[in-house]
Amino acid sequence: MKDKVCLVTGANTGIGRETARGLAQQGATVVMAARNRAKGEEAVADIKASTGNDKVELLELDLASLSSVREAAKTFLASHDRLDLLVNNAGLILGDRRTTEDGFESTFGINHLGHFELTRLLLDTIKRSKPARIVNVASDAHRASKGLDFDDLMVERRPYKGIGVYADSKLANILFTRELARRLEGSGVITHAVHPGVVRSGFARDGDVKGVLGFLVKVFGPFLLSPADGAATSLHVSLSEDASTSTGEYWARSKRREPRKPALDDAAAKRLWQVSEKLIDGAALDRTG
Repeated sequence: MKDKVCLVTGANTGIGRETARGLAQQGATVVMAARNRAKGEEAVADIKASTGNDKVELLELDLASLSSVREAAKTFLASHDRLDLLVNNAGLILGDRRTTEDGFESTFGINHLGHFELTRLLLDTIKRSKPARIVNVASDAHRASKGLDFDDLMVERRPYKGIGVYADSKLANILFTRELARRLEGSGVITHAVHPGVVRSGFARDGDVKGVLGFLVKVFGPFLLSPADGAATSLHVSLSEDASTSTGEYWARSKRREPRKPALDDAAAKRLWQVSEKLIDGAALDRTG
């Protein structure tokens, strides 16, 4: 990995931080994308110190803002002419409905749309870097979803239930991976979705989740996987020969696993891609007037 360039979102904490650490240990140039500059700088310093790899950089990225996503992609491309590995890791779960800067429901907007746009903007560079990989961190929480409600993706008419909305966003991650794999067939770029396990990290904290779910996160946190254990599947799919022999699959515990039936719906995967493009492009037009 010494001549490879990797980009990891949500890299300042938890699974993302340990994924970045694992890649830096392999000698790669690692770009750690984070929303908070101070926390990101601390994480970069930690990774450099623990791995002895000075080729670790910070990229400011707020997935709740399409303008930030575009600026981050522009900044990355100005200093790198290749991208061998993109790990779309960042994510959140919320206890109440909120919206992004562009008016999208936040869980769907950050967990899916932000990463969709980032990938879209970097895709030509990824293709030129073949063989290359795109890893999307999903979750077994997708099993709680009965399928995406394309008539109410922003949860404006349904009652807002944080777990259900999160499950839908993780289903979207897998469907995105499936359609991306189809579109990249023969390009030399492979993509997979992964379930990291139930991990003890910064996820579902900082006031994002309240009530019963927030209580459970606090009580059971000490019994969950460590962030390093949670990063193991992302690193396996990012680095192993095993994962290079296929594309568009779902992984857990570093092994291929069959997702739930809604995640295997090719028509829904294609529709999600088309709807995502319309939502993002429409938001851009609204901002430009």
